[in-house]
Amino acid sequence: MKNLTKADILKYVKENDIRFIRLQFTDILGTLKNVAITATQLEKALNNECMFDGSSIEGFVRIEESDMKLYPDLNSFVQFPWRIAPDTVARLICDVYKHDGTPFDGSPRQVLKNVLDDAAKDGFTFNVGPECEFFLFRKDEDGKPTLKTFDSAGYFDMGPVDPGEDVRRDIVLTLEKMGFEIEASHHECARGQHEIDFKYGDALTTADRVITFKLAVKTIANNHGLHATFMPKPIFGIAGSGMHLNLSMSKDGVNVFYDEKNKVGLSKTAYSFIAGIMEHIKGITAITNPLVNSYKRLVPEFEAPVYIAWSAQNRSPLIRVPAARGKGTRIELRSADPSANPYLALAVTIAAGLDGVRRGLVPPPAVDGNIYSMTAAQRKKHHIGSLPASLEEALDELQKDKFVCNVLGPHVLEKYVEAKKLEWLEYKTRVSQWEIDRYLSKY
Repeated sequence: MKNLTKADILKYVKENDIRFIRLQFTDILGTLKNVAITATQLEKALNNECMFDGSSIEGFVRIEESDMKLYPDLNSFVQFPWRIAPDTVARLICDVYKHDGTPFDGSPRQVLKNVLDDAAKDGFTFNVGPECEFFLFRKDEDGKPTLKTFDSAGYFDMGPVDPGEDVRRDIVLTLEKMGFEIEASHHECARGQHEIDFKYGDALTTADRVITFKLAVKTIANNHGLHATFMPKPIFGIAGSGMHLNLSMSKDGVNVFYDEKNKVGLSKTAYSFIAGIMEHIKGITAITNPLVNSYKRLVPEFEAPVYIAWSAQNRSPLIRVPAARGKGTRIELRSADPSANPYLALAVTIAAGLDGVRRGLVPPPAVDGNIYSMTAAQRKKHHIGSLPASLEEALDELQKDKFVCNVLGPHVLEKYVEAKKLEWLEYKTRVSQWEIDRYLSKY
């Protein structure tokens, strides 16, 4: 729903007997948070008068500066289809403000809005279409998730070999009730792996939809007695889950990535946008691939990109240019995974591309062969670099890239790096089952 007013929302809540409204936002790491209010408090919330304690939220503020306010985005209002009468629930996605009425610079949504506002100075707007993959796992007798997949199907398989299609159907129907336009739903390559694609939208709306999508998927899977996970690589030896980001840039309603006179239909702007992402991708990776586990997916032979290259002809490089031209001209960043905070991931990716445009950067020649089949010497000859191989390496690259650091801002950067370094330390010092199996009896 677009262009909603306070009166529209109050009327809908009254007429549909909505009992609770969830005021949603994400922390720096992308975890969805909320404050639930009753319908009697809705008008107060719509007047930006709802406060919460920000000191308890990951990466927000110290206890001595904890008072924060939630400013609902009226156009994000939607009813949860899975909560029916008499316990009807709706939600509003909120921006986070400080008690003095200024935007909180630690809010991921604000970081993305800052980038989009900066792009608007040059007249640019962005459309983004994500491709979110996920796994469906069975639960044990205690309701805990296992690694037993709900099916043994493969790419584009259907029932009865893919019983997950019933779950996908219910997810699609639920999302449509929430205003999504679903373009495709199918089984992915790995057993138990699925993908549901929704139509592109402006960058901020798309980031909002990603967090809504993940909530809906997990909720409907749970209603089927299953666990849905967006963990990038839950099972060794099979493909992991990605979140490919398809981006296009427009000015005055015209897609500025398209040039019919160019041999592959790309404008100088598109080439520079690609070059900007490639220049900053090592620093970006700590944001688009934020978990220790993310780097178990970024390995050769499983289609996830490892090498920094681009192509308009094949899927092995980091950046692919899909075949559509004209209004549909776009670039696809293939490295991101669905554990990323969508606000921060889009912010740094768009800002990097825009930096390339403003500086007139030129990318290296396209690499149209299969990079995975190249030798190290061949990759060196084509000047093909590699993405960071671990979260630790990615964090180092992030801190070295002053441009990306500036996009995030000092507050988000400090808190994000602090949390992720702690995550890496905990992982690095933990003794794994692999080590026990390999070394305990041998040594």
